[in-house]
Amino acid sequence: MQHDAHGHHEHDTHTGHTGHEGHTGHAGPDAEDAAGHESHQKRHGGDHERHGGGHHAPGKASWSMAAKATLHCLTGCAIGEVLGMVIGTALGWGNTQTMILAIALAFFFGYALTLRGILSAGVDFKTAFKIALAADTLSIAVMEIIDNGIIALWPGAMDAHLSEPLFWIVLAIALAAAFVITTPVNKWMIGRGKGHAVVHRFHH
Repeated sequence: MQHDAHGHHEHDTHTGHTGHEGHTGHAGPDAEDAAGHESHQKRHGGDHERHGGGHHAPGKASWSMAAKATLHCLTGCAIGEVLGMVIGTALGWGNTQTMILAIALAFFFGYALTLRGILSAGVDFKTAFKIALAADTLSIAVMEIIDNGIIALWPGAMDAHLSEPLFWIVLAIALAAAFVITTPVNKWMIGRGKGHAVVHRFHH
């Protein structure tokens, strides 16, 4: 009888142990589902991060975007240069003083146009000014070098008065050349997240 009891006890223990294994096996699918869900979340998160990164990836600037940025700078430069010529002529300044004033006003109005758009988005002036400097400095500098270089080298252009057709013809040619040469510069900068790329989010 003792042997039978002992055998019965071993059978119960073995059965309980088997039941425990069955219970563990029952939890397996839940664990697998949780792991699968976590894996899906990770894959989805990774895809989302790759998508976000691709949206801001360098080298995505279009020629249209670069042309708009260049035209923006060109407008400020043209206003500043013409105003500088008018003021210099009215004050009887020489060519050098007038050109310096025209370049200074070209930078001023170039920055001013960018500042206006950023400030309208609710950005404080200090931050907006830093953004404008980062966005426009190189673009305006290249444009002014090309523009004023052509005017300085064109025979008779520096001595032409505002009332003479030569002044406006040379100015138009110089601004057109500056636009053509500066556009690839802006495309290169925007494609690397610089230049006017830093102000695009304020245009919406």
